[in-house]
Amino acid sequence: MRSHEIDYEIIGDDMQLVEVELDPGETVIAEAGAMNYMEDGIRFEARMGDGSEADEGMLGKLLGAGKRMLAGESLFMTHFTNEASGKRRVAFAAPYPGKIVAVDLEKVGGPLLCQKDAFLCAAKGTRVSIAFQRRLGTGFFGGEGFILEKLEGDGMAFLHAGGTVVERKLNGQTLRVDTGCIVAFTGGVDYDVELVGGLKSMFFGGEGLFLATLRGYGRVWLQSLPFSRMADRVLEHAPSAGGSDRGEGSLLGGVGRLFER
Repeated sequence: MRSHEIDYEIIGDDMQLVEVELDPGETVIAEAGAMNYMEDGIRFEARMGDGSEADEGMLGKLLGAGKRMLAGESLFMTHFTNEASGKRRVAFAAPYPGKIVAVDLEKVGGPLLCQKDAFLCAAKGTRVSIAFQRRLGTGFFGGEGFILEKLEGDGMAFLHAGGTVVERKLNGQTLRVDTGCIVAFTGGVDYDVELVGGLKSMFFGGEGLFLATLRGYGRVWLQSLPFSRMADRVLEHAPSAGGSDRGEGSLLGGVGRLFER
C-alpha cells in the first residue's frame, strides 16, 4: 500500500520533537511511548504490526512481533488516526537530547537501515522490519548486534539521533566511523567492522578496538553523541552506592556538603 501523505514540523533545537499534521482518516505509526501530545479527535491504538499490509493476518503479525522482540523493541506499535472532520496534530519526542531526522523514503530509492533505537515514527504504509548482519564480525563488534531495523515505503519516516547529526553522501568512498555513531544508511552502502591499527592504538587510543567501515554509494547519517556514550559518562561521575560524591571542579568533593546543613 502507498504510505499516507503527512505534513510535519520539527520543533526545538537540542531537544526536538516532531509535530505531525493528519488529515481526516490519516494515520501515523510510532514506537510505544514516543507520543508527546495530541489534539482532540485523534484515536490511538496499540497493534501488532505496522499496518503496511492490509491482509497480513494474525500469523504475519505474530512473526513481525517476534522479530521486533529480537531487535529489543516493544511487541506493539501505536497507531494514531485522525477521526475528526478537520486536520489534527500529534507530536512525538525521543527520551534523550538530540536531533530528529526526517527522511522521505520515496527519494531514498530503497530500504533504509538504522540502528534499532533510532526509529521514532512514520506515515502508515511504511514497513518496519529487521535486517540481520551478514558478517559475524559486524554482528559481534558493530555496536548494533546482529540486527538493524529496516524501513521501506514511499512516505515520511522520522529518526532520532543523539547530539548533532551529520549527513554524508558516499560516491564510492570509504568512511571509517566509531561504531556507536552510526544512525542510518541507505541500501547501497556496505557496512563492515574492522580492527583498529596496532596494539598501542587498540589499547591506549581511547577509540575502542573496532571501527565501522562504510563504503559504496548512498547516504549516511551520523550522530555526535550516542546515548551509550552519554550514559557511560553519567555513570562515571555519579555517586557510588556507598554514598560517596565528587563536587564539580572541587578538590574537597563531597566534604563541602557536610557544611551545607
